[in-house]
Amino acid sequence: MGTHYQGTAVEIMALNTYIKLSRATEAVTTQINAHLNEHHLTLSQFGVLEALYHLGPMQVGQLGEKILRSSGNMTLVIDNLVKRGLVVRQRREDDRRCIDIHLTPVGEALIAGIMPAHVAQVVAAIGVLTAAEQEQLAALCRKLGLEQGA
Repeated sequence: MGTHYQGTAVEIMALNTYIKLSRATEAVTTQINAHLNEHHLTLSQFGVLEALYHLGPMQVGQLGEKILRSSGNMTLVIDNLVKRGLVVRQRREDDRRCIDIHLTPVGEALIAGIMPAHVAQVVAAIGVLTAAEQEQLAALCRKLGLEQGA
């Protein structure tokens, strides 16, 4: 279903495109990340674990930028991961003002175990598009994001 807004053709086209983009994003995100409930992880918590797993220790602000979350939200996400023993905060030896977030062995084992199923979910969800369509969609999303300053 498209917009009910009574505007110009340009406005209606933009609104309908935005609605389709939003609905597709929500549907794909829900499908891909449904398995995270089995591990009692939120999407933000998974994002932190995945970023640390692939990129190594980072400061909270860097993690927030990577997974597109605010610093206030990141503090709560990190606190909850610390409580579960999946990450630790560690002051840097070379600059005591900086605190890096590190995966614990338990956190590393959890994310390593989750990643194959997660990748399979992404492949399945995105696989409804041909390779050419995936490339086209990626290019369009990149263009749209860059124009917004993302």
